[in-house]
Amino acid sequence: MTDGMTEMCRQVDGCMTRVFELFGKRWTGLIVATLMPGPMHFADLKRAIPGISERMMSDRLTELAAAHLVLREVDPGPPLRVSYRLTDAGLALEPALRELGRWAETHLPAPQPCPEASRD
Repeated sequence: MTDGMTEMCRQVDGCMTRVFELFGKRWTGLIVATLMPGPMHFADLKRAIPGISERMMSDRLTELAAAHLVLREVDPGPPLRVSYRLTDAGLALEPALRELGRWAETHLPAPQPCPEASRD
């Protein structure tokens, strides 16, 4: 039995907590990764990420803008269009995202196709 008074409490790092409060949400990482090559209009961004709803895309982009990772720019019309691009802080995530991709390639199995999808 160990003496609780002499044993240090192990707690998660505050920086990691902040990172995962933002990037632990579904779609956030995919949005950042999709914007990495350059700015995109909302509709193009939505098409690039299958399965995300417009509402969820808007919510995540708002959160990323509040975290100063994404910049929202209104393109003069007509028609009026909104584009999004990564800030310098957002672009600084590229090495980490690239490394996560390499890790996934090595350690996460690729999804298997649905058996029904291969039937004629």
